[in-house]
Amino acid sequence: MIYAFLNQKGGVGKTTLSIHTAEELARRKRRVLLIDADPQGSAMNWSNCRESASFTVVGMPKATIHKEIEMLSVNYDDVVIDGPPRVTELARSIVLAADLVVIPLQPSPLDLWAASETAELVREAQTYKPEIGVCLALNRRIANTAIGRDVRIALKELEVPVLRSDIGQRVAFAETAVTGMTVLNKKHSKAAREIRKFVNELRRVA
Repeated sequence: MIYAFLNQKGGVGKTTLSIHTAEELARRKRRVLLIDADPQGSAMNWSNCRESASFTVVGMPKATIHKEIEMLSVNYDDVVIDGPPRVTELARSIVLAADLVVIPLQPSPLDLWAASETAELVREAQTYKPEIGVCLALNRRIANTAIGRDVRIALKELEVPVLRSDIGQRVAFAETAVTGMTVLNKKHSKAAREIRKFVNELRRVA
């Protein structure tokens, strides 16, 4: 299965969700490849801080991913692609390579507008590859605020499925990232439970 995390807006948590999805899949005994296709290389930087590796990370910010994905994925059960910000030829290549495009967004109008552009990119790709799936994922949601609910209502206009498994705004994600770990290292934490629910839902919709 090939999961691609894309949004043409930066700062929505693509890398965090990519890393945590890959880690959770690996913990389920899946052979996982994480492709860092963002020229900023944040996932690669995280990987370089790891003390042990449960999955493979490679850097490949090239607009030929869709042509090479079959060869790259041959020894893996799942591939996770951390995409770049901005709609570019690289982003289009990633969409064509994916089985499921996940569009992370924060509950804000700016993120909503950016998500609509990414959703349109997927629709364009579906004319060539109709089986590409797409969904929206609410990330960095602040608990007990109305804005999360309001954004969900607004998202209906995009006509793209929205995952029910929101990810909260939690310091633990930043704290673990700097040491090459994930929130899943504390498996009983709220953040870890959210990630497990998130991956469960991804696998159901894929």
